[in-house]
Amino acid sequence: MDFVDIDTSADMRLFLDPYFLANRFDPWSIQACETIRNYFQKLIDLIRAKDPDTKNLLLNMGEPNETCLGFSKGQPQGRGVGRIQAGEIFDSLDKSKAVATGIVEDLEDCRIFVEGIDKDKISDMTTAIIRKQLIEYTQHQARLNGISLSSGVSSGAFWDRNLGRWNAEHTEMLVIDGKRRLLVPKGIVSFVREYTPQRYYDDYVLNYLQNDLRSLNPVLIRRRKSGEIWVAKKDLKEVYPYSKHFLMDFTERHPQIFQNFKQYSRQMSRYIQNDELSSCDIPFLVRSLMQQLQQMPAGDKNATNYHRLITGIMELIFYPQLQCPKVEREINDGRKRIDITFDNNSAEGFFCDLRGIHNIYSPYILVECKNYSREIANPELDQMIGRFGDTRSRFGLIVCRKIDNMELFLNRCKDTLKDGHGLIIPLVDNDFIKILNGIAASANGLTADSNIVNQILREYCRNVKLG
Repeated sequence: MDFVDIDTSADMRLFLDPYFLANRFDPWSIQACETIRNYFQKLIDLIRAKDPDTKNLLLNMGEPNETCLGFSKGQPQGRGVGRIQAGEIFDSLDKSKAVATGIVEDLEDCRIFVEGIDKDKISDMTTAIIRKQLIEYTQHQARLNGISLSSGVSSGAFWDRNLGRWNAEHTEMLVIDGKRRLLVPKGIVSFVREYTPQRYYDDYVLNYLQNDLRSLNPVLIRRRKSGEIWVAKKDLKEVYPYSKHFLMDFTERHPQIFQNFKQYSRQMSRYIQNDELSSCDIPFLVRSLMQQLQQMPAGDKNATNYHRLITGIMELIFYPQLQCPKVEREINDGRKRIDITFDNNSAEGFFCDLRGIHNIYSPYILVECKNYSREIANPELDQMIGRFGDTRSRFGLIVCRKIDNMELFLNRCKDTLKDGHGLIIPLVDNDFIKILNGIAASANGLTADSNIVNQILREYCRNVKLG
């Protein structure tokens, strides 16, 4: 699954991380990040203008408990921004020199410099701000997985960046035991271990002070037998104890150190892997998927089952490069449908090369699933060409059971590319079996080629003369 599989009876210790979100490339994350930045810029502008409406921007955050993520014990509580806490956070922001001087540029920077705000509060605030996007994501995932939704449910407050204010509506929502629930893409959650004030203090501020001997009190300086002089971190901690106020004062004097920390954190951030989110036996899962694929009959009668199976397999093998799958996405005012659409979040590999090297517009990866017993021919290629557009994508995958005359099919794909329509390549059952076997071997500790997916896709591209 593309989302975090939550336990609705207890919170999972994961957090929505706007810093992590800002480093993603896919359209869903970019839109969510723009919403967060729009909200935060208005909040900062009102604080600096001493506008009395500032607190209202915090009050409307409510108490998000829909995601079942955070620190709560037992039943999810959702310790969002209540009236008292809104006043406390407003006071912290209002008094913060980091806000006044512009050191705090983004919502996640508050975690570093503003008292009373840490990863749990940032996560709650993020949930409220992008609640609209999370609702839409939940709706797509529910339809993809056959999960029932309830109609006419109050959404709760979300930030409307077009109107520049909080908004709410009645819509379809996932309701479990009478409570609203939001599904969260597993690609936007983290343990928040890198971008923290303590790491900034320990690894950057103190390291800088250790090397800045000229500005330190001579009492702190020690001398080794070799004559080398040095400063112990434990001594620095006594003279410069950790506090967010100290971090703010230090950063005002040395802004480049904070920028170095942000750059390092961005490089070190990583996606949570499937085995960190679940105790699922991956080799068993892979064998099950292969068995289902091999045993599924071709033909229209099993088209839906094949469609869903392929979506699950692609989610497993392409995460985190491809995320946020949607089924039967309507285009052209509903006159056409795309079987599956993935958001392209790749920072390396084949899907990154599409846009970075081959200059093929591909924010979305379009997928047509054909559970045919007959050969794929021109009508299927023409159907995919009809899905292409400058506002969607110029790349598509035709997923089918087999292609007897692969050379002829790839020549047709070559003609499509030559004519300027876009790039189409196939993936057949044998490709998926080869990839899944590689995953199973790797999960068992055996040698497996980690680039097997890229190899298969790039080989198809070479055959249509893309390079």
